[in-house]
Amino acid sequence: QVQLVESGGGLVQAGGSLRLSCVASGSIFSINAMGWYRQALGKQRELVAVVTSGDSTNYADSVKGRFTISRDNVKNTVFIEMNSLKPEDTAVYYCGAALKAYISADLSWYWGQGTQVTVSS
Repeated sequence: QVQLVESGGGLVQAGGSLRLSCVASGSIFSINAMGWYRQALGKQRELVAVVTSGDSTNYADSVKGRFTISRDNVKNTVFIEMNSLKPEDTAVYYCGAALKAYISADLSWYWGQGTQVTVSS
């Protein structure tokens, strides 16, 4: 079984910062990409940022220059540092990872349960 567990969400004022963490655990052979998505109320889930095993990153235009994604490959952990937060960043933030549970498994995407981020104006 593979589990992704997020932490670090909460309530913050506009202009403030938050750091989210996500740890992948369980039966894991290798992890390719890890990333963060978010889903605001009444909207579709959207990509926030992703980082590959080679540390290449990709960001949504709406967060470029404000958010920074990073990962610790030894601890199977991905982080996102969110600065200059805006009310429109309010959403449930989901961690995801593309990984192989064992050597012969297909590369599959796994989701965490999500953590709420609320930015007040």
